[in-house]
Amino acid sequence: SERFIQSMQKLLSVNMKVAIVTGANKGVGHGIVERLIKCLTPPSDWHVYLTARNVSLGHEAVDEFVKRGLPVKFHQLDITDQKSRDKLADYVKSNYPDGINILINNAGIAYKTDSNAPFGEQAQVTLATNYFATLEMCNTFLPLMAKNSRLVNVSSIMSVVTLKKLGDELYEKFVKPMTIEQLNDLMHDFIRRAASGDLASAGWPQMAYGVSKLGLTKATFILAEQLKDDPRRILINACCPGYVNTDMTSHKGTKTILEGAVTPVYLATLPEDATEPYGQMISECKPMDWCK
Repeated sequence: SERFIQSMQKLLSVNMKVAIVTGANKGVGHGIVERLIKCLTPPSDWHVYLTARNVSLGHEAVDEFVKRGLPVKFHQLDITDQKSRDKLADYVKSNYPDGINILINNAGIAYKTDSNAPFGEQAQVTLATNYFATLEMCNTFLPLMAKNSRLVNVSSIMSVVTLKKLGDELYEKFVKPMTIEQLNDLMHDFIRRAASGDLASAGWPQMAYGVSKLGLTKATFILAEQLKDDPRRILINACCPGYVNTDMTSHKGTKTILEGAVTPVYLATLPEDATEPYGQMISECKPMDWCK
């Protein structure tokens, strides 16, 4: 019966380690899944989940991996949808009582430079996904992280570029300690001003993607600070995959998706006793200076 199959599956997944990659049916996320599954040892101890918003595209990507002898699993996830996040969280709780070992928040969006969408709309939609939804992923899944687990937020070097383009007053806020609430207020301020065309007077550049990733990088630092004494010793970092040849970059990027996966997978597979990097922005497997 269905119930018997479910209870057998549950028995089989106890003691398995679990890795989850968001937005992984194509692009950098797809490269991360492939690189991860090849780096985890022994592979028989791991369940690696490719998640995607679109079920058929997700299954297609998983089937392709399985055909190549790479045992990937699928779970639907739209990071912007609370119900979808909760569904995955419930699935993890019931199947992996020891928690998540690796979570790579890779899902994100970028408007094309020639997009005709009004900038206010671009700001709202981009921040809703890249900042607010990714932060909700952290809030939902951090309580489910296992001992010595790894949380990797795929941000962008654009966060550092954007930081340097902020007005002085705003820049000072971003390089000093702040709370998540204060950061949320700043992100909402950007969205409001983007809609009313009043960015420059407050020191904001007209960069929706850059600001969304600036917010994500800063949020990663704040979360790391909040959890630094957590007995589970979760390593929390943000990273830049580099300029990768994907749909998002209109295939102008110079790196392959497997090359783009190097830094996120390096952070996800740090040795169990590693204590650093922690609460850093990592590019090419090295910490970046945030405010120089």
